[in-house]
Amino acid sequence: MNIDHLEAFMYVVHLKSFHKASRALFLSQPTVTARIKTLERELNTELFVRQGRGVILTQQGKDFIPYAQQIIQTFNDGKQQMKHRESQDEIVIGANIITSQYFIPFALSFWKTHNPELRFKFVSATNDVLLEKLLNKQIDMAFMKQLTSEGIQQDSVLDNSVRLIVSPGHPLLDVQQITATVLAEEPMVFFECGAFDWNLVYKLFEVEQVEPRIEFKVDHLEVAKSLIKNKHGIGFLPYLCMKEELARGELVEIDTSHLLLINQHVYLTYFQSEAVEMLRKDINRSIHAFLE
Repeated sequence: MNIDHLEAFMYVVHLKSFHKASRALFLSQPTVTARIKTLERELNTELFVRQGRGVILTQQGKDFIPYAQQIIQTFNDGKQQMKHRESQDEIVIGANIITSQYFIPFALSFWKTHNPELRFKFVSATNDVLLEKLLNKQIDMAFMKQLTSEGIQQDSVLDNSVRLIVSPGHPLLDVQQITATVLAEEPMVFFECGAFDWNLVYKLFEVEQVEPRIEFKVDHLEVAKSLIKNKHGIGFLPYLCMKEELARGELVEIDTSHLLLINQHVYLTYFQSEAVEMLRKDINRSIHAFLE
């Protein structure tokens, strides 16, 4: 047994796929399979069983996870003690696209002010790429969507729920009970990206058997906001992107919770480490300050 076999095991655990694990490790799939097979022979037990294109852990595999994690962590701790890296005081933080655009500029300056001795490196990427970078130890923590992966910790830190937004003075603000039929009569701006399940918005109209008046389909939040602010339509947008405009009264939210709830949260995602512990208090403080 060597550390490479254990790391291959943990990558398959997290990614639930030999193929994805091989890509994340920059190895061929047969190499990853061979490492798992060698580990299974040494442990004299089966760790995974195939299920379609993926794999699932056996009970023995689940039982082995904490031991593998402990060995890998001990090895990594030893490596850290044996060498002095120039980047020892550097913290690498990742975030998905929306969080990068609207929270991170505020947060980075906040963290630097309170930790002048630290250097920060920031990476903006999709949720899938952020997960790979976490597993590869290329980032210390990430702000991203919720996921299910063994060993990774996640704390819900930011509300990014999707809400119906209109311009100030819009006639819908005087409607007591908004219905899908009423909404379907309004020109709409649809912002679409991979971060949300926009099928839920479409479903709202399908249930009432009405067609929404989709005048604009855009994949950029600032474009969507500008169209709505300039009275070209209404739209469902994630909260983080319009927090400032709502506070200034440039956009107004209409409550549609009786029709549709798309609760989205941003999660601080990490493996327990010294970097996380060092910054954790200031992360919490920055979130409270951002939301004020």
